Amino acid sequence: MKIVETSLAQIVEAFRFQAGWCEKLESPLYAALMERIAGDVEAGGVCARALEPYAGEPRRALTLLRFMAALHRRALTGSLPDLARCYPSCGGVADTDQASGGAADTDQAWTAIQAALSNGPIELPRTVQTNEVTRSCALVPGFLEIAKRTRLPLRLLEIGCSAGLNLRWDRFRYEASGGAWGDPASPVVFPNAWDGDIALDAHIEVAERRGCDLAPVELDENGRLTLLSFVWPELKDRFVRLDRAIDIARQVPATLDACDAVTFLEQRLAEPAPGVATVLFHSIVWLYLSNESQQRIEAIAERVPDIALVTQRPVKDPARPDRYKEIIVATR
Repeated sequence: MKIVETSLAQIVEAFRFQAGWCEKLESPLYAALMERIAGDVEAGGVCARALEPYAGEPRRALTLLRFMAALHRRALTGSLPDLARCYPSCGGVADTDQASGGAADTDQAWTAIQAALSNGPIELPRTVQTNEVTRSCALVPGFLEIAKRTRLPLRLLEIGCSAGLNLRWDRFRYEASGGAWGDPASPVVFPNAWDGDIALDAHIEVAERRGCDLAPVELDENGRLTLLSFVWPELKDRFVRLDRAIDIARQVPATLDACDAVTFLEQRLAEPAPGVATVLFHSIVWLYLSNESQQRIEAIAERVPDIALVTQRPVKDPARPDRYKEIIVATR
């Protein structure tokens, strides 16, 4: 199997690409910091030295996200107080004054990052853990359609589940112009869950919730910090929603297996499961899988025709095979 390794030059490109998305998604501080980190790596500065041990990783390891999360986690725990003062997630205040353009915040945060990296190497988390529950909005129409067609309890199997928050999708509230679905008292509410007409009259009963991840996140305080560290510091609404989803997940049991997706599916789909509708689903994890793993998962799914698939995956840009242009959701 051919593995495309990430050089420092490719890490620089990745930081600059991600900076553009941060700017688009209302995280100007992170955008500015990623640009500075990219420039520092090019110049052979402290960031280059910190990232050099990870330069041989496969591109799908997404080194830049793990690097930013490692710094964010130290700010959240209070071990980088100067950085924490610049991050709203840590109680800091981000400068939104148009006249300054956030320059003061960026300077302070950048100085704090340089100081932290000058004091020694930084250990990156093993995997990316962005357990974003908003992705359930794209998956729920598929789940409802499967329940309506089969009229059976759902056996949920999720690959790349992180902490398994999306295995509790039926405990969230989804609202749209055409109606709403879910518990009106749920603390996790999506006010604009989807566009278009969705059939909302399905009865949902979940028979099993089970997922896999290379490093499943426990829902203790350590795991909570792991999940929070991967959220961009300025997106305060996401922090509130994530904490509420964690509270729900702590009350709704699910089984999380520490293994790769291929092993998980080979074991789980070999088990007879009468009287339920087996639903295999994932959200964005396709991005992190090798081509070989993707092909093996597709082959396993084809061999088991009586399972339903609900997938959310990126589509590659034909003009740039190393980039993704959109996300599509498919149900089988």
